[in-house]
Amino acid sequence: MKLTRRQTLASLGLAAGAGLLPRLALSQDAGIFRIGALNPVTGAGGPYGTGMQKMILAAAEMVNAAGGAGGRKFEVFAEDTQTQPQAAVLAAKKLIDVNKVQAILGTWSSGVSLAVIPLTNEAGIPLFHCSGAPALSVAPANGKKLGYRFQATNDRFGRAFAEIAKKEGFKRPATMAFNNASGIGNTEGFTRAWTAMGGEVVASVVYEPAQPSYRAELQKILDAKPDVIVTGSYLADTTIILREWFQTGEEIKWIIPAWAANSELVKALGPDVVEGIISVDSISNEGSPAFAAYDAAYQKAIGKSGLGNVYAAMAWDMVIVLALAMEAAGPGADVAAINAKMREVANPDGTKVSNFAEGKAALKNGKINYEGASSILDFDEFGDVTPDFAASFIRKGEIKREYQVKL
Repeated sequence: MKLTRRQTLASLGLAAGAGLLPRLALSQDAGIFRIGALNPVTGAGGPYGTGMQKMILAAAEMVNAAGGAGGRKFEVFAEDTQTQPQAAVLAAKKLIDVNKVQAILGTWSSGVSLAVIPLTNEAGIPLFHCSGAPALSVAPANGKKLGYRFQATNDRFGRAFAEIAKKEGFKRPATMAFNNASGIGNTEGFTRAWTAMGGEVVASVVYEPAQPSYRAELQKILDAKPDVIVTGSYLADTTIILREWFQTGEEIKWIIPAWAANSELVKALGPDVVEGIISVDSISNEGSPAFAAYDAAYQKAIGKSGLGNVYAAMAWDMVIVLALAMEAAGPGADVAAINAKMREVANPDGTKVSNFAEGKAALKNGKINYEGASSILDFDEFGDVTPDFAASFIRKGEIKREYQVKL
């Protein structure tokens, strides 16, 4: 099924169509729980968003096939954030005001999640997201404790960058950050971790988005003679920066988040420009039964291995954790009661489970601990998790994972 912006999807039978919208919007069936799948189908998150939406649908279908959660079945309404805060806000308002969703799942990029969470807070519904900004952990953004982060925080990303820089023997790092919460959060997290190790960051630049050239900002960094540049960046700006750097002929290494240092970057610049770049991302809970179930669903829906889209694994887990919390809260539970069960079904101690049906059965006998496809999903007091990371190197146009980093 092709997912498009402003398309309404019902996971019961996966029916779709504009003609279905009035019935769904006005229905108040107590046997239905509405989910908003708010994902980056287009824009910077486009390589991941369609897979995220399809996994929300697949997981919802799986929950429904198991008899539903807490006496209710899921309906899913899908919207495209366009990876833009303004578009995301409009889509979120539609999901909340028209579709009457009771949870929004899968926002990607900190700017989008920070723009949407005031709306979900006001509506009293949870937001499950894949964004790194530290502000999403605390008040005011998460003052109502309705935000759950399935991705690493920017601070954890920064620590992973620092561990990799240390392992690779770099001595003179510099940083370049896109001017938003995520970009700055990544490089500030790196700086804190690096200086705590006794190191020094020799230069730092925060640059504005949507510029045709970043030569002035890049030159400021190059003048400090770094041996590696760590970025908090996205694909479009990274493409320009690396092209302009390559033209200088300077021999410098790069550590870049994987959402920017991906196959699209290789296509845009060619293998010579990107040779040796270190691409860093959180990695899924590979080898787990939960990941195997997700991977099978992803391959069925997309035709590719689920290893290539960690955010889709997060989206899969969002549905399952929500469903397990609903089951634990019991038939007819309101959102507040469901929210109160989130950590109870995901964190130790309890019977370890790896899918909804298994968890639903185990809840009859006591506490459970869902270990997810994206990570083991132990939520801390802020609703954050700590996944593992991978350092992948671009060699001859291929992105190859070389080692893992555990924090």
